[in-house]
Amino acid sequence: MDVVTERALKNRFGALPWTTPRTVVSGNLGTPRRLVELFDAAVDRYRLFALNAQNGIPDRDGVIHETPFVGPGMRGSTAIDYLPMRLSLVPRLFEHARPPDVVLLHTSIVRHGRVSLGAEVNILPAAVEAVRARGGLVVAQLNRSMPYTYGDGELDTDAIDLAFEFDEALPSPARMPIDDLRLEIGRGVATLIERGATIQVGIGDIPDAVLSSLSELRGVGVWSEVIGDGVLDLEHHGVLDPARPIVSTFLFGSEALYAWADRNPRVRVLRTETVNDPARIARHPALCSINTAMQVDLHAQANASFTRGQIYSGLGGQPDFVVGALHSLNGHAIIALASWHDKTDTSTIVPRLTEPTTTFQHSAIVTEHGQALLFGRSERAQARLLIEEVAHPRARDELWEAIGARR
Repeated sequence: MDVVTERALKNRFGALPWTTPRTVVSGNLGTPRRLVELFDAAVDRYRLFALNAQNGIPDRDGVIHETPFVGPGMRGSTAIDYLPMRLSLVPRLFEHARPPDVVLLHTSIVRHGRVSLGAEVNILPAAVEAVRARGGLVVAQLNRSMPYTYGDGELDTDAIDLAFEFDEALPSPARMPIDDLRLEIGRGVATLIERGATIQVGIGDIPDAVLSSLSELRGVGVWSEVIGDGVLDLEHHGVLDPARPIVSTFLFGSEALYAWADRNPRVRVLRTETVNDPARIARHPALCSINTAMQVDLHAQANASFTRGQIYSGLGGQPDFVVGALHSLNGHAIIALASWHDKTDTSTIVPRLTEPTTTFQHSAIVTEHGQALLFGRSERAQARLLIEEVAHPRARDELWEAIGARR
């Protein structure tokens, strides 16, 4: 690894041999913003591949967005190639279908001849391996604010061609207060999680409400695509099993979360194809996969990706964890959501999805009204449970009519 100046980097970028280099960039909250600025200023046209890209990424003529999971920085982009794919399979893209030419990383400073990808690991080890195999370029922004996390994100410095030093604070989205409706959903989910279970949970108000309802449990493990401040709260409350590592593929949260993860042997940040592998997920007894959706229909299909015919996010890891949880001994694949969309004034439980399906065959659907325990039920019985137990009362008559039945 050669540590160089910004001027030297721009010169190297300007001399790249590809007319439209495919450039994989750390996504989520780990994007190396200064490094991306330098690249964008030096390269007229390129393909930008990032997961859940946040606001502020380049969005101009000449930049083509590629992603299997659309974040706010690409949402609504007119130059986007959305790749419908479960996250466990994304690393395979780099082998043949979408080989990268450049990888831009955001890492810790060097410690004992290594750097860490810190808060953002997921697909990046596979991207680095693929680009090195084909003679591409790996560049790192070394940042003192990036936590040094253990696991698959630890890279020998000789895996990186060029680096430069630039410190910047990682983004830390403000946590929103949890309202009574979300708390009720969280309590409903919590009753399905047993002592000693392993949980997968996302980020947002409903996941936070679920985690806040688990404070009385003990011996809980975490095997999750992402960990946020709700998991840190569980650690502080003594909920998590101290003998089990806390496993994720990326971190998404506050400065306190990053400080806790820094050189913490309890936290293992691993690559996506390991954490999201349904077979590995299924090995954890009582694995509870807790996800949310925009809509669930009476066939128990969930849409978590599209709104009004437009891609909003993507398949993500939800299909991986739903399948893994269903094959886990005493596992649960749970979809938790509010029963009513306040902004659109519509029910989230609908007769039939009109948007693409993200996942199906869940074991339970939970709203503020109750639980629909679906596993092993007939299709008609599932529909009745969804109407009776979780749909909003304002929607029930229409839903009964949709299945040709009356209460």
